[in-house]
Amino acid sequence: MTKWEALRERYLRDPLPVRLGGLAANLARMGSFSDNPAHARVVAGMIEESKWFIEWTAPEAAPETQALLAEYQRQLARWHLAWDRIWKDAERRGEVGELARLWSRRLLEVSGLLGDTHQGDAGQGGPTA
Repeated sequence: MTKWEALRERYLRDPLPVRLGGLAANLARMGSFSDNPAHARVVAGMIEESKWFIEWTAPEAAPETQALLAEYQRQLARWHLAWDRIWKDAERRGEVGELARLWSRRLLEVSGLLGDTHQGDAGQGGPTA
C-alpha cells in the first residue's frame, strides 16, 4: 500500500465535517509555515496533501461546497506548478499564507465544527457567499 493509499484509507474513516476540519487544519498550517522562508518543502508537501484531501472529500459534499473545494484545488494546483517562483518572492509567499488562512476559516464555517454559525455540510446545506 502506498503512502497516499494509506492516508486516503485513514482520512475517509472520518465523517465529512471532520474531513473538512482536517483540510482546514492543513491550510492553517500552510498559512503559519509560509511565514518562514526555510519551510518551502514543508508547505509544498501540504499543498500536495491538501489537493488529495479535496479530491477525497468533494464527492460527498454539498454542491456549493464542491464548488468551493474545486476553486481551492485549482489554486493549489497553480501554486504547485509555480512553487519555486512563488516561494522566492516574499510578497507572493505572504499572499499564499494569507489565502490559506482565509480558506481554513471558511472551511471550518462550512464544516459546522464551529457550532452555531452554520448548519454544517453533511451532504446538505453548504456555504453562504
